[in-house]
Amino acid sequence: MSQNLSVVSQQIVYLNGEYIPMSESQISTQDRGFLFGDGVYEVIPVYQQKLFAWEEHLQRLKNSLAAVSIPNPLTDDAWLDLLNTLIAKHPWQDQFVYLQVTRGIQMQRDHLPADCLTPTIYAYTNPLKPVDAKILTQGIQVVTLEDIRWLRCDIKAIALLPNVLMKLAAKHQGADDAILVGRDGTISEGSASNVVIVKNGELLTPPNSHKLLPGVTRIVIERVAASHQLSFVERELTLQDLQSADEIWLTSSTKEALPVTLLDGVKVGSGVPGPVWNRMRDHYQQYKAQFVSGLV
Repeated sequence: MSQNLSVVSQQIVYLNGEYIPMSESQISTQDRGFLFGDGVYEVIPVYQQKLFAWEEHLQRLKNSLAAVSIPNPLTDDAWLDLLNTLIAKHPWQDQFVYLQVTRGIQMQRDHLPADCLTPTIYAYTNPLKPVDAKILTQGIQVVTLEDIRWLRCDIKAIALLPNVLMKLAAKHQGADDAILVGRDGTISEGSASNVVIVKNGELLTPPNSHKLLPGVTRIVIERVAASHQLSFVERELTLQDLQSADEIWLTSSTKEALPVTLLDGVKVGSGVPGPVWNRMRDHYQQYKAQFVSGLV
């Protein structure tokens, strides 16, 4: 057995108060998360075994739970202790944590949740791999697709079938990902990311609303941009804005900011990762180093 497989075979997950081997974890078929997608989740990067932007991720988790009326099952300190314990059980210095909370088990299937259900809490962690060097030099290809999702995309819900379908549609067109265009003609986000464009040296991104998830990485990028005198502006963006952008980025917790160099088969800017993205990548890595050192 290879070393990687050996590590995976020993992988530990958290499930409803217990840390157990992943191979032994079981969730009821009557869990509302399984039957209805009735739950929310978070994905949190970990650098040098330290949760990154933890307070922002925790607040988004609490916002999602409140929005779907699932009672928050733990205190802030208990959430932190749970995840730190899980992280410490694995050897990877850089990881990402997947955390999911569903409404719980309801033996009789019913769209209407029963009163006083106990939420199901599940979490696991995997190694966080660096972005492929090829992407850093060549960027990624994306296509634009109609946003077919529901009208509460600000909730980080586990019901992600539309996102899966749009990711598949992008793949079928030979692209790495998709940027979603709403019925009103405005850009919302990527299939699992926020969108930032660069125009005349200025960073532009759609404002937070029900149409998109408030990205934690986007918050960090705004913070880093402010410390380096880079203008960061929220405003509605259209397909024309995308097509005329000097640069396009997709931002997410596990990928940070990926440069888009081909949009619907047409070069973005000069067709290579742009100068503002290169600056931001350097600044972002410096910010992470400061975080690991306890300076931010």
